[in-house]
Amino acid sequence: MSSERASQQAFFGVSALLFAANAAGTIVWCASMSAMGEMPTPGGWTMSMAWMRMPGQTWPGAAASFLGMWVVMMVAMMLPSLVPMLWRCQAVGRPGETRLGRLTALVGVGYFFVWTVFGMAAFPLGVALAAVEMQQPALARAVPIAVGVVVLMAGSLQLTAWKERHLACCREAPGRDRTLPADAGTAWRHGLRLGLHCSYCCVGLMAILLVIGVMDLRAMAVVAAVITVERLAPAGERVARATGAVAVGAGLFLIARAAGLG
Repeated sequence: MSSERASQQAFFGVSALLFAANAAGTIVWCASMSAMGEMPTPGGWTMSMAWMRMPGQTWPGAAASFLGMWVVMMVAMMLPSLVPMLWRCQAVGRPGETRLGRLTALVGVGYFFVWTVFGMAAFPLGVALAAVEMQQPALARAVPIAVGVVVLMAGSLQLTAWKERHLACCREAPGRDRTLPADAGTAWRHGLRLGLHCSYCCVGLMAILLVIGVMDLRAMAVVAAVITVERLAPAGERVARATGAVAVGAGLFLIARAAGLG
């Protein structure tokens, strides 16, 4: 019993330190990017510098910098909802073994590898859209309406059975009666599978974050809180639907305001 308690304390202690380090890194990154200001566009709004090269920086260097901070941000945002699942999951150790070890880490690495791939896709897409918006004034002027449409669609996605199905996969953990084999391959695949379900489940919320402002700490905190409550609250499905309803209303408001109706 004392060994179990010590293992639990170590697990949550390491998790807390990991979260604190990545949260601090995210705050510092956002503050440094915010100090640079934003790029004015032909549409009369400003664009995040996250999609721009810094002076003297190559595009591979810009991509690597973005990806590094993306991973730090994802760890800070997703770890609170991931840690309880890792602790409950019997895939990270044989009965009687400590759950804090390389298999636990491997599940987490597999999970965040999926989010790393998500960031690798997001950066070139963001850069390409930013370049087009800077070169095409007519398109740039349509961006505020497009943002509202994205928020509206993301909110609608929260209300679908597709969202509910992937959320259920994110919320469940293997029971004691169906322990997974404690080997590296299974741990890695389990992390990838959990990461895929999580990325599918969060695609709407992450789309909102990307279009509103990937460097906005308030938006990050809200999205992270929603993701955590969806995963861990007893009525997580209701939270997802309520969030979707709010996002649909926000999307309609943004569209109306951009069209001059608000």
